[in-house]
Amino acid sequence: MRTVGVLGAGAWGTALAQMLASDGREVLLWARESELVAEINAQRTNTLFLPGTALAPTIRATGDLADIAALGIALVVTPAQHMGAVLGAIPSHPADLVLCSKGIEAGSGRLMNDVARDAAPKSQIAVLSGPTFAHEVAAGLPTAVTLACGGGEAQWERIAPAIARPAFRPYYSADVTGAEIGGAVKNVLAIACGVVDGLALGQNARAALIARGYAEMLRFGEARGAQVETLAGLCGLGDLVLTCSSTSSRNFSLGKALGEGEDAARLMADRKTVAEGAHTAPVLDQLARDMAIAMPIVAAVTRLLGGAEARGVVSDLLARPLRAERED
Repeated sequence: MRTVGVLGAGAWGTALAQMLASDGREVLLWARESELVAEINAQRTNTLFLPGTALAPTIRATGDLADIAALGIALVVTPAQHMGAVLGAIPSHPADLVLCSKGIEAGSGRLMNDVARDAAPKSQIAVLSGPTFAHEVAAGLPTAVTLACGGGEAQWERIAPAIARPAFRPYYSADVTGAEIGGAVKNVLAIACGVVDGLALGQNARAALIARGYAEMLRFGEARGAQVETLAGLCGLGDLVLTCSSTSSRNFSLGKALGEGEDAARLMADRKTVAEGAHTAPVLDQLARDMAIAMPIVAAVTRLLGGAEARGVVSDLLARPLRAERED
């Protein structure tokens, strides 16, 4: 069994390493923090990002990116805004890079597969996305994901056997763009659903927001060349339903705190873990405006993150002109 590498030892990266090691496979887990590398190797724990999980003995942590370069497959689980820098620091790249971070690069507006192709032009790029909470994957609970392969079925045949496990089931797609857009947009919509919960607006409002948010995801995705079938699957609608329904979602919990009246700037400064939707919302909002795509929920989240008061933003959304459901 070939060793698989995981770039990034946050909650999701550590959970993926734990899942990969569940059949005794050796997994190389890269962490930026030297103290975290030492803890994982000596104590088999990651108390900072995934407390309460006893890590498999076949997981080995490293702080040397050159160790990852020697592998055939690496899962890239760095924060989306740092992916380009981390990949750019690797002396050479594995043949297959599987992107597991969900977001859009601030400043450039690039999807993660575009960032990865520029940083690692000799690698084939795949995207792993779907309804996944890290603690459940680490615990071995059943999970299904989309594995979108830019290298087509040949790449799928290399990667799928290396990452599939009895409780972790990937489904094939060739639609890398759709898989990425589903994961990026749902993070923003999860913040909005958290706001609904924080304001105690009820289940009706949350269900309506999920449905109308999904319509925004479809409009943006289709404009960028995504397939509707992809966005209706695990990495779009499936992930949206999960992250819009639980405080286990970092984006939902951020939105809930905003709805309860906490200050956006303070919340972002105090968080140890990254709520990717907060970084994605402003750039997604700008891209939508540039392309004349109506995304009022995304625009509302951007206003909230900029310091607008939650009830006023919701009132503005509810005051929009009435129209047919299939219109923008």
